Amino acid sequence: MNKNENILELDVREDLRLKKEPFDKIMGAVKQLEVGQAFILHAPFNPIPLHAVLKRKGFTHESEKIERKHWKVIYRKKESK
Repeated sequence: MNKNENILELDVREDLRLKKEPFDKIMGAVKQLEVGQAFILHAPFNPIPLHAVLKRKGFTHESEKIERKHWKVIYRKKESK
């Protein structure tokens, strides 16, 4: 964790290249987050289905294509009302 902004970062590109399903690893990381913390995911594609799952759990996201097989997605946990 980066203490400046409370960031948790996970790169699943190698897992996917090796045909390993990273969903449990991602959800395990997300469970640790508190309101105001950010989770940065590095993936080989824009994980649109994951956006929907995490939106239901109270997260916003920003996606950025870094290069052909590298997407960086920042998820932030919103305050619950």
